[in-house]
Parts: sequence; C-alpha cells; structure tokens
Amino acid sequence: MKTIAFLGLGAMGSRIAKNLLDAGNDIIVWNRSAEKTEPLVAAGAKRADTPRDAAKMADIVMAMVADDEASREIWLNPDNGALAGMDQGKAAVEISTLTPGWAAELGQHMKDAGVDFVEAPVSGTLPQAENAGLVFFLAGEDDGIGKVEPSLKPLGKAFPRVGKWGDGARVKLATNALLGINVAAWAEITAMLDRSETDTKTAVDAISETAIWAPNFGYLTGSMMKGDYDPKFPIELIEKDFRYAQSVSGESNSPLIGHVRESIQRAISEGYGKDNMTALRKLYG
Repeated sequence: MKTIAFLGLGAMGSRIAKNLLDAGNDIIVWNRSAEKTEPLVAAGAKRADTPRDAAKMADIVMAMVADDEASREIWLNPDNGALAGMDQGKAAVEISTLTPGWAAELGQHMKDAGVDFVEAPVSGTLPQAENAGLVFFLAGEDDGIGKVEPSLKPLGKAFPRVGKWGDGARVKLATNALLGINVAAWAEITAMLDRSETDTKTAVDAISETAIWAPNFGYLTGSMMKGDYDPKFPIELIEKDFRYAQSVSGESNSPLIGHVRESIQRAISEGYGKDNMTALRKLYG
C-alpha cells in the first residue's frame, strides 16, 4: 500500500480519506481547521501541520477543497504548499471541482516540477462517498493515471478517462449542470403537483415507470416530498459549479444554466444556501 496525504476534510473529503484508511493505506491528513482531522487521527491517520509537511511524507498527495482559490493555496503556496514538499516522481491527484483553466495550469506546474498530476473530480454526494460509489473523471497523462488509479479503486465504482488536464473539470461541470437543472425542474414539478388535486406521491410513482425517469430522481423527489433538506450537496456549493460552468460556455451561450443559476442565487438570498440542493423546492411555497 502507498502512503497517501489527503488535504481537505470537508464532508466529502473526510469520507474519502476514511475509505483510503480502511483500505489499508498509511494516511496523512491536513485540514485548514485542525479539529476536523481528529476523527481520522483517532482511526489511525497521521496529522500534518501544513500541506507541505503532509506531501513530504507521502507517495501520493490528494486534495479536495472548495474552489480554485483554495486549490491554488494548498498546492502552490511558496512556504507551505504541497508542491514545495514533493520530490520528482511523486504523484498528485486533484479531486476538487475546479475551472478547466486552473486545472490545466496546475497540471503544468506539476509537470514542471517532475510530479505526475491527475485531475480526478467526482460525481456523487455523501452516500456515494461513504459507500465507495463515486465516479471519478480521470484526466491527464496515461503514466500518471496508471500510477494513482489503483489507490483510487477502493473509493469508487467507475473511473472513465476523459482526456487531458481541464477535460475532467469540463465533464464534472457538465454533470453538475445537468444535476442542478433536474433539481430545479423537480422543484417546480412537485410544487405544481402539490397545488393540484392529484396526489403528488401517486403522480411521482407513476412517472417513475416511464422512460424519462433517471436513477437519481427517486432521491430528488423523495427529499422534496419529505421536506428533508439535510445538506448532502448544499445549494451554495452548486452555485459555484454553475458559475464555473457559465465561465466555460459563456453566459450568452447557456441560457438554461443561467436561468437555473438565478433560482439557485434566489434560494441563497432567501437563506437556504446551506440546505441541500433539493431545498430549491422551498422557492415555490
């Protein structure tokens, strides 16, 4: 097994790091808020004081943070960034959802330092992270992917190779745009049914027998009908993904994405930003 450093222990990252630990790897963890490392340290991981310190001790460094700015800081900070602690021949895996431009730029920084870089954003939320059911969109050079893929296997169910650095971000942003559009659609549809004489659950059950039903629709509609908005994928995070998606396509070329983003922003302005994405249903009474 490899020694793996994992940087960023948010809701998703902490679960991925735990699965890496359970798979028998030696794990070094770092998080900006040190208290989030405590459950993993209690389970057998080692804690590092900085990303650089974590990277010095690891064969592979993985990161999952909120956005481009956080990614740049943990990898490239000249004093404490992870890349400063990585020797040639080590490997870096960026799991965060980023803009394609930054993913490609980061890959070039890694290549210049002699580090194998793999872009590996994921599709899935907390249940998939907990149960090793994530889909990893792998992008980069074949040698680098081959080096890290065995360490990713305990974390997911599929590992499609999607192209060069930046392509992973594009596929992830496209995936999350489709997800958000479906969330917004079901928020309106369930509200429409709730206002009608038709029983909403009966209608949704009937729709589930048709060809338009997708695998995650049961979760989306169930959350909305129950009013269960426990944050598995908070609205404020999907807003960032929509912003990044618009930066790829251009606002004038993505009117539907823009419309849904406006609904997401309205939900945030009404105080629902930390609720699950399905809380878009609250916009419609």
